[in-house]
Amino acid sequence: MRLGVLDIGSNTGHLLVVDADAGAAPLPAFSFKEPLRLAEHLDADGAVTRRGIDALAGFCEAAVTVAAERGCEETLAFATSAVRDSVNSDAVLAEVEERAGVHLQVLSGEDEARLTFLAVRRWFGWSAGRLTVFDIGGGSLEIAGGPDEAPDVATSLPLGAARMARLWFDGGRPSDEEIARLRLQIRADIARVAGQILRPGTPDRAAATSKTFRSLARICGAAPSAEGPLVPRTLELDALRAWIPKLVEMDPEELALLPGVSPSRTHQIVPGALVAEACMDIFDLPMLEICPWALREGVILERLDQMSIVGGRG
Repeated sequence: MRLGVLDIGSNTGHLLVVDADAGAAPLPAFSFKEPLRLAEHLDADGAVTRRGIDALAGFCEAAVTVAAERGCEETLAFATSAVRDSVNSDAVLAEVEERAGVHLQVLSGEDEARLTFLAVRRWFGWSAGRLTVFDIGGGSLEIAGGPDEAPDVATSLPLGAARMARLWFDGGRPSDEEIARLRLQIRADIARVAGQILRPGTPDRAAATSKTFRSLARICGAAPSAEGPLVPRTLELDALRAWIPKLVEMDPEELALLPGVSPSRTHQIVPGALVAEACMDIFDLPMLEICPWALREGVILERLDQMSIVGGRG
């Protein structure tokens, strides 16, 4: 069947149209996305601004039309950290439903981590053994780990690249002292949950997914996306450490020239790199494997699993 997955993230609104069948990998058929940057359309009270709501509702209206034109039998619509954490989330969701006819399911941080873990587990398979997965989004960092398809532990921290950029880099480049304080805060937050992930056992394999990790891996020498999803890609801690001081000194124009960096996300590269470095340091990981599947694929796979169960009962 043809499914639409409407993902309202903290950075981007993304409709992914896939041909999906039980027992087969979801096959991308069409992609429609816009840089909504909801994590940055928050007022001083933590509410999504009128500009942010209008951008979100307008994108959802367009996505509904695209999904219908592309023959989607069903569209799975969800929102993550920016909507989840906003103080006016109920009003935002109600307006989107009224204007676009879209009911957005707000995923908890734990569900976000769990579904991302499912996608990465299916990509690497059982040979990955005990798996740990990291995902730096716009608003939050998800970490999950375990030996099965459902993680033993799935947690979410408010350490997304866009959130960190807004809180720490809004006035331009922070001073060395501010960066040192930010680095300390990030590491303390991650260290508080690391024991939950590591207590059952150290990972046999560690993976990272989503845009921030892909961009950092590309900067550090990984293959470009044009070579396809089956090419192995890694992010090496030594390479990342060598790049961070250079990234801190670069202006937005210079960052935009780096491979894998979108011009709209240049301000997120340094905070994202600091979060990635902290994850690898605290979990004692010299390398992360980059997985091309992430939350959207996890949502699709769980829906296919549910359909298979219902079909089997019938």
